[in-house]
Amino acid sequence: MSQNAEDTQLAGQSIPYAELNPQQQKQRLQELALVFLKLGAIAFGGPAAHIAMMDSEVVTRRQWLSREKLLDLLGITNLIPGPNSTELAIHIGYERAGWLGLLVAGSCFILPAMIIVWTLAAIYARYQTIPQVEWLLYGIKPVIIAIVVQAVWLLGKKAIKDIPTTIAAIAVIIAFFLKVDELLLLLLAGLGVMFFKNLWQSKNRTSAAWLLPISLVMGQTGGATVATSVSWLQVFLFFLKIGSVLYGSGYVLLAFLQRELVEQNHWLTSQQLLDAIAIGQFTPGPVFTTATFIGYLLAGHAGAIAGTIGIFLPAFVLVWIVNPWVPKLRQSSWVSSFLDGVNAASLGLMAVVTYTLGRAAIVDWLTVVLTLLSLIAVFRFKINSAWLVLGGGFVGFVARFLNGAI
Repeated sequence: MSQNAEDTQLAGQSIPYAELNPQQQKQRLQELALVFLKLGAIAFGGPAAHIAMMDSEVVTRRQWLSREKLLDLLGITNLIPGPNSTELAIHIGYERAGWLGLLVAGSCFILPAMIIVWTLAAIYARYQTIPQVEWLLYGIKPVIIAIVVQAVWLLGKKAIKDIPTTIAAIAVIIAFFLKVDELLLLLLAGLGVMFFKNLWQSKNRTSAAWLLPISLVMGQTGGATVATSVSWLQVFLFFLKIGSVLYGSGYVLLAFLQRELVEQNHWLTSQQLLDAIAIGQFTPGPVFTTATFIGYLLAGHAGAIAGTIGIFLPAFVLVWIVNPWVPKLRQSSWVSSFLDGVNAASLGLMAVVTYTLGRAAIVDWLTVVLTLLSLIAVFRFKINSAWLVLGGGFVGFVARFLNGAI
């Protein structure tokens, strides 16, 4: 196809949704549903892989958007809370078919993963004490640690840009171990770096990261309470809060879950949380569907639905609000520097949760070896995380039989 023909096709594909006749509008919604159902069912490998698949499907194959437009939409997902690849799907749906497209694209991308994770949660809740399942997860958990370490490293290369972001990340790590609330840390880190870069830096003042130690006074240091039962409404409100404030990749979610579900409320054990993460890793689609798994464990089928809706609902609302403002937000130095601080705080939270989960996953010589081999695989050979998780499960399964034969 010639360049002129490609330009003509792209122009035709970009006709505003409101200007189409009802039949054409219906066709666009059906196309969105089919494309994102397919992507949601095969999108293994984490957000980077999801975004690459969307680029191939939406830009290269179907020419719904230009690559420049897709990059603009991707950039804005970093400025708002929520799962980046899911928000990109929602943005594409909004660009393609307005608010109906927003709902269709986002829901269809989430639905396959939700159903798979929901099914696995029901199986897990019934059979988690069977030795074969325990050994399967025994092999998967060390691999998850390696995958999270890689995510911390990749985020760190982007998040640690200068002295203010370095100070913010270190301060967050220290404050986390002092039981300071994660949401407060994200807010203070963002504000501290934002004000420093836009006000004090120009006057050669001391870093505004001095705001962060205030969190040591304001943080919550009270003892944890033990919940006797959890309702679907509690599950919904908990994940609604998480989805409304969570920046970074799905791995940052682990820091919030570890602190509130395990340490404060005692709704889950660290082992159950690791199992939930493992399930989220070897299934396709957003890592945030971990909320579906946890919701089921806490409140059954209603909890699975409530957890999923709660954690993804803010992404739909925020994309609907922010999408028209994409060009202006991208140019704001204040918004960009606030994001720098939040990303640095997210890095700190990911680092400490990796340490915490690693202590639970790496328990003997085999898990040490499996973790080291997984680290080599992800850093040196760039092996897809889905294959690593399957390999870890296979090692655990084989180890069970070898252990029984000895």
